Amino acid sequence: MGAHEIRIRLGGVSRQRAYQITSRADFPKPLADLAQGKVWLADDVEAWMKVHRRDLDDSED
Repeated sequence: MGAHEIRIRLGGVSRQRAYQITSRADFPKPLADLAQGKVWLADDVEAWMKVHRRDLDDSED
């Protein structure tokens, strides 16, 4: 899953917000850092979102 897919799964957040989220210490580490950008294992991202989605919603207020 690339950054664009993560942005979509997070409800269409901005590139800057996606960068903030993917840079968090508790966000899964990328599987690879390709020329086109970082990629994450979709299952890891989905699992992280299930645990942290409420925190993300609260921090956007």
